[in-house]
Amino acid sequence: MAEQSSTTITRRPLGSQGLLVSTQGLGCMGMSAAYGARDDEESTATVHRALDLGITFLDTAEAYGPFTNEILVGKAIAGRREEVQLATKFATEFDDDGTRHAVNGRPEYAHRAIDRSLRHLGTDYVDLYYLHRVDPDVPIEDTMDAMADMFMAGKIRYVGLSEVSPETIRRAHLIHPITAVQSEYSLFARGPELDGVLRTCRELGIGFVPYSPLGRGFLTGEITSVDDLAPDDARRGLPWFSPENIARNVAVVEVLKTLAEAKGVTASQLALAWVLAQDTVPIPGTKRRRWLEENAAAASVKLTTADLAAIDKAAPHGVAAGERNTPQGLATTNR
Repeated sequence: MAEQSSTTITRRPLGSQGLLVSTQGLGCMGMSAAYGARDDEESTATVHRALDLGITFLDTAEAYGPFTNEILVGKAIAGRREEVQLATKFATEFDDDGTRHAVNGRPEYAHRAIDRSLRHLGTDYVDLYYLHRVDPDVPIEDTMDAMADMFMAGKIRYVGLSEVSPETIRRAHLIHPITAVQSEYSLFARGPELDGVLRTCRELGIGFVPYSPLGRGFLTGEITSVDDLAPDDARRGLPWFSPENIARNVAVVEVLKTLAEAKGVTASQLALAWVLAQDTVPIPGTKRRRWLEENAAAASVKLTTADLAAIDKAAPHGVAAGERNTPQGLATTNR
């Protein structure tokens, strides 16, 4: 398998606005939400290990909990803030007690959200602030005006968007430069290649940040049955993991595992190496040091042209059985 102890994570520009990040980031959502029981001690140790390995691009959001993940990440990076490129997000409106409302992209909520996130994170700025989801009832220009104000006030250093269409990217970019676009992207979810999002980002000099680059854990090869998921794991409700789809998706992963074994790496490392080869900065999520170290080793996996062709044959566009999210989840995207 790929050597883990000697893993060195380098840095690269994310977009063309000046932000330098680690070539691989860490998605922190699962430490506090969606993927089973929390273990704050191990999660904190995972953040510390990530920084030690050079994985300094950390991704959270006020919706993760809500608030609990920002608080955990803020505590974990205390004393090491200057090492970190810290990203968080807002969109769904929350009261301070965590009561959830609809997506709210109005400027007054945007300002309230950033101030609350800064308190929870224990910092006076975030490196990258994303609009997590577009509010269909608020012109993107209005939301971007608010984010531009945050930039001028020094509360955020760079602006990002999540799950947006090429048209929205272009409109937003006219108001304030967009540094990064985040969308789901993996061998199981290759939509950004087809809908013009990747092409638009490259044209405008915007970095692309894939979330769930391991297909919500499917591409690790560790999930062969829904019984492999905790009873309270939100993935039990996703189409890829449904009884009618899971066997077909496991069969695809088995082919990828064979390719990985031939190369002397794990399925996770092969899948991450493929995403890295697309000139992106993935943020695989984990709450355990074991998986963090395995993921980090993917940065040293080099894929040849023949490797990429074999992977593409095994996992072409649309290979995954089922949609990537529920109808309700897909309805919140701007794509």
